[in-house]
Parts: sequence; C-alpha cells; structure tokens
Amino acid sequence: MVALLKKLVQEKSEERVKISLKTLLHLARPAANLSLHRSGIQSLQSGGYLSRFKGRGMEFDEARLYQPGDDIRSIDWRVTARTGKTYTKLYREERERPVFISVDYRSAMQFATRGVFKSVQAAKLAALLAWVAQNKGDRVGGQIFSDNACLELKPQNGKHAVLRLFNALVNFNFAPQQDFTLEQIISRLNQHTRPGSLVYIVSDFRGFNQKVGNHLIQLARHCDVVLILIYDPLEQHLPAKGRYRFTDEEKDVVIDTNDHQRISQYQHKFVQRQHELEDLSRQLNIKFMQCSTIEDPVQVLR
Repeated sequence: MVALLKKLVQEKSEERVKISLKTLLHLARPAANLSLHRSGIQSLQSGGYLSRFKGRGMEFDEARLYQPGDDIRSIDWRVTARTGKTYTKLYREERERPVFISVDYRSAMQFATRGVFKSVQAAKLAALLAWVAQNKGDRVGGQIFSDNACLELKPQNGKHAVLRLFNALVNFNFAPQQDFTLEQIISRLNQHTRPGSLVYIVSDFRGFNQKVGNHLIQLARHCDVVLILIYDPLEQHLPAKGRYRFTDEEKDVVIDTNDHQRISQYQHKFVQRQHELEDLSRQLNIKFMQCSTIEDPVQVLR
C-alpha cells in the first residue's frame, strides 16, 4: 500500500512538469461541452475580396472559359495570357474548417511556481481545442515550437489528426534546427495557414515586439486568430519578501525580493507584454484570453 501511494504521488508530481498522452486523451469528455471560438473577422480570399462562405475558406478547383456574368475579379490572368482566351477561376467551398493550434514549448514555458508548468497548461488547452474541432468535423493541425526547433502539422480530418498532434505534444524532442525567435515563429504561421483557418496561439509571448505584432496583423487579415496568454501567478503578483531558489535541475538561481528594482522590472515586463497583447487584440478585433498555471483550462475556455 505504501509503495502504491508513493507511485501515485510520483505520477501526480510528474504530471505537473510533463504532459502525458493519457492526460490529453482524458480531456475528450470535458471538451464535449465546449465550442470553438467564432470571431467577426471576415477572411479574405486571394484577390482581395470577401468570401461568401464565412470561415470555411475556398479552394481552387479549375479554370474554365469566361462566360457572361462571371465576376471579372475571378479572371485567371496567367491562363488568359498563356492561351490568349479569357479564363475564370472556379473555387469549391471547403466543408471542414482548418483549425491550426500553435503551442509554445520554449524553455521559458518549462516553469511554474504553482500549479503545472506553463508548457503543460498549453498542451492541455491545445488538446481541448483539438477535441472540440474534431467533434465539430473540422480539420485539425498545428505548430509546436521550442527555442531551436519547430514542427508544423497540416490540418487533416478525423481522430487520427488529433492523435498525431497529441503524439507530437508528448514526444516533442526534435534535433535542433536553428535558433527561433517569436517573430520567426509567427512568420511561419503566415506561410503554413490557409485563408479561412481558425488559428489559436498558446504561448507566454516572451519576445513580443512590434515585428511580431505586424506578423499577427498580417495573419488576422485572412484567418480568425485567438491569442491565449499562459502565465505564472508570480508574473502577475510580486512574491512576499524573502529569498527564493529556482532551478532547472542544471542551474540554480536565488532571487532576493528585497531587491525592489529587479523585481519591479520583472513584473513591469509582464504587465507591458499583457497590455500590448490586449491593445493589439482590440485593434484587430480578435479574441484574447489568459490562463494561469493554477487555473482549470476547461473553465477558461468555457
């Protein structure tokens, strides 16, 4: 009995710092009562005009000879120039909406003073969103990134797409590719997401600056975007006076909270980043959410 209790305590402790496939699978039940965000952003088709099929995107089907009454904005100028005859582009509606979930696994996310690691909370939120998308018949894909690796998963149909994302979240340990900044990560999102996609970015947004904001503006022009800020309570509220030891099992850092200037700077950076994200979200009319390491992610999405 003692050995069993020790094992349960150990498993509970490990769940705070590392996500498991079992945990992600068990989130299917609470996800059944959640719904995906639907914003008021109108996605743009290529060519710069509004899609009549809100949120489902349009996929090129074929080009045919121009007929009286066709919209001149749909003319395929390349085929027209090549053949000498006027051709019109035809599109078909995508029945399943692509849902793209970007998850931050950088080193700063492997941290918490209470609750679970920020990376664990991000993975739980991603799992809930993936289950909801799958339940609605949408296509599920995503992006997982660290300080030196980035993986994109093309949106696909069915439960296998959800499990593919979960396996990547649990086993994300790819060989270093290059050093990635947040600006580069969001830039990649613009390259890999299709118009009409619903894009969730789950991150602590460390490294957010004007260039990152510009990439988000570009992304929001053709996709519905939801920003989810993950934070630790210590970032929002200064700790009580004292000396605190932090470790990543390789290096130790001792913080003396009597050093008011250093602590105030730490909190100021978080508050500034928080306000900048809120301001940008209002400017773009996109959804901005926040989730701490001690909150229930189901309740946050609800």
